[in-house]
Amino acid sequence: MASSGVEGDKYRSYLTGEGEKNTQWKFGPPTYDVVNKLFEEGRTKIWPPRSLEEEVQNLVKTWEMELFHKSNLDDIKSIDPNKYTFSLNGRKGINIEEIGKLGGGYNPLLQTSLPEKLRGYNPDEETAESSHKAFTTTFPRGFALEVLQVYSGPPEIIYKFRHWGYMEGPFKGHAPTGEMVEVFGMAIFTVDEHNKIVKVEFFYDPGQLLGGLLKGAKLGTSSEETASSCPVLRSTG
Repeated sequence: MASSGVEGDKYRSYLTGEGEKNTQWKFGPPTYDVVNKLFEEGRTKIWPPRSLEEEVQNLVKTWEMELFHKSNLDDIKSIDPNKYTFSLNGRKGINIEEIGKLGGGYNPLLQTSLPEKLRGYNPDEETAESSHKAFTTTFPRGFALEVLQVYSGPPEIIYKFRHWGYMEGPFKGHAPTGEMVEVFGMAIFTVDEHNKIVKVEFFYDPGQLLGGLLKGAKLGTSSEETASSCPVLRSTG
């Protein structure tokens, strides 16, 4: 599995250093100081160094960073793009090209069968840019991740996770509540003989996330546009 990215980020590999000097970034090189602080202050588990749990946690953080922020498939080192598939809640797996057609970003994680008029967030209408803007605006300190338990190690890694953040910015016309939004779920990461991720399966309730973001009072667009223009927010996703 990916080694700890201690040179630039102690939880993520392939973010800084000589190997990334020519990396193409979607929104500019991300920085994780703010969300790392949120993680360290709010985590419920502290795993021993070099333990399986720590390695899995860092692998997931690296995977998330690369998929969300790198533009060029050749720069994404945690997966094998020729074999990689992603599925949500038992749906048929989709390949990297199909993920791109969905808009990338949060959209594959928020696929839904709800009628369009009932969708508080409609992934069919969002791009990677609009999705990134929406979530970095509502979570200015980021959306932290911790691994709660690892049930099996590679090649088929099965783990339980927790994601959390504070809704301190507007979301889709809803005012910020300042409350913690928390999501729990399970995931399966399959890696090949080179420790490249070739298959990801996520199981969680997207309503845990969106329900917490749609609680705030309805507001106009000006507040959301002002918050999302802040240059700090673009680096916290």
